[in-house]
Amino acid sequence: MFALGEYKERMKKTKQKMNEEGIEVLILVNPSNMNYLSGYNAWSFYVHQMIIVMVDEEQPIWIGREMDANSARISTWMNNDYIISYPDDYIQSDEKHPMEFAADILKEIGQANRVIGLEMETHYFSALSYRKLVSSLPNAKFKDAGQLVNWVRIIKSPQEIAYMKKAGKIAESAMQRAYETINQGVRECDVAANIYHAQVSGTAEFGGDYPAIVPMIPSGRKTSAPHFTWTDECYDVNDPVIIELAGCYNRYHSPLARTMVIGEPTEEMADTSKIVVEGLNKTLDFIKPGVTSEEIEDVWQREIAKYGYHKSSRLGYSVGLSYPPDWGEHTISIRPGDKTVIQPNMTLHLIPGLWFKNYGVEISEAIRITDQGCETLADFPRDLYIKNPTPPLYINGTTLPK
Repeated sequence: MFALGEYKERMKKTKQKMNEEGIEVLILVNPSNMNYLSGYNAWSFYVHQMIIVMVDEEQPIWIGREMDANSARISTWMNNDYIISYPDDYIQSDEKHPMEFAADILKEIGQANRVIGLEMETHYFSALSYRKLVSSLPNAKFKDAGQLVNWVRIIKSPQEIAYMKKAGKIAESAMQRAYETINQGVRECDVAANIYHAQVSGTAEFGGDYPAIVPMIPSGRKTSAPHFTWTDECYDVNDPVIIELAGCYNRYHSPLARTMVIGEPTEEMADTSKIVVEGLNKTLDFIKPGVTSEEIEDVWQREIAKYGYHKSSRLGYSVGLSYPPDWGEHTISIRPGDKTVIQPNMTLHLIPGLWFKNYGVEISEAIRITDQGCETLADFPRDLYIKNPTPPLYINGTTLPK
């Protein structure tokens, strides 16, 4: 939880954006935005829930499942009168829908004839939800609110930065645990389990939260694809391994990616890793307030172009408060055409991954923009990690005799 004043300032900025966009009522279903404005934090986003912000009301309204109402009472700053729940027979019903319930609430409080903004491009808003709202509120005018609150979130407060720095410490611990665990004969799933333990247990000073994305730890040829998770197969000698994970503290994320080899890397992989690190270092040196997202990407592309490389996907994105299935904020994309001006206390994940037919390299950094440049949220060596293989201590989960 944050201080009440911080929540009120967030509400003020959100209403300013709403006025600029001509939106009188804003329905938020993205749990990150719900958390940001109200403090609501529970694993209930698999059912319909929302925060409704009105330009002429101080507090938002929380609407969700009846069994989750106490979660709202416990975790938010809102008065109980603004916490409204629908009965359980609305869940997975063919006869009624939670958006119809929400529409009835809007009618009761005189909000049914207004301009209503919707998060049309979010994971948690279904086509049926839209259809039910439109049919239930025939006198309202609906407007796509885009990523309105996401953009309000783009500049972090001191407390948010403190949370992300703690997340960075957890990311260091989880990455170190991965380095220690990965070896020949070790199952990928056992490495994932150790990473999870480090992520959740955190440090001696503070515990961790569940990250919005699971550890991605492809090995061998699978490193040529960026989003593999794990299997129960064992690592082998000379396997390259990509490790992408995040530390998470109070829902704030600090992602981190590194690449290692069990044994000897190929000459091509060793050279590529050096190029990626060099390009990343040059890019980090360039970043400062006043430059644009596309200028950052251009520095990276020019550096790797010296060696004949080009990265077709974006270099990075904004990151912070999030829930599954993604730790990105869906605002800044570091790529050509994004002219967002970088400002102090923005937080970005730079992930200069290069993927080829048979292998890939990822070495990333989560950063905070400072008054003069940028700083990384984690402190972990960037070079390709070469691990000397040792005889396996266990195979397929069975401990071997010493």
